[in-house]
Amino acid sequence: MTNPCFHIILLTKISRGEVISIPAIIVGEDEALDRAIKRFKRMVEKEGIVREWKRREFYEKPSTIRNRKKKAMERKRLRKVRKFGHGKRF
Repeated sequence: MTNPCFHIILLTKISRGEVISIPAIIVGEDEALDRAIKRFKRMVEKEGIVREWKRREFYEKPSTIRNRKKKAMERKRLRKVRKFGHGKRF
């Protein structure tokens, strides 16, 4: 018995005028459902939907966002200094 062709769709709506992400796959008649689900999971992971959802799960104060970004920039700067030596300051 063959599987009928159907779609797997995940709808994500992000508020504040941001883009709505709709990853979807089409499952063929000769494709196993397990394989289609794996393909769908890879697509969702690649687009970063789960990571974005976890990041927006709880409210984060603007000061916390600034501090997180500042620390990330400092880590990036230190990696650059370690990579290129201790000459110039970036």
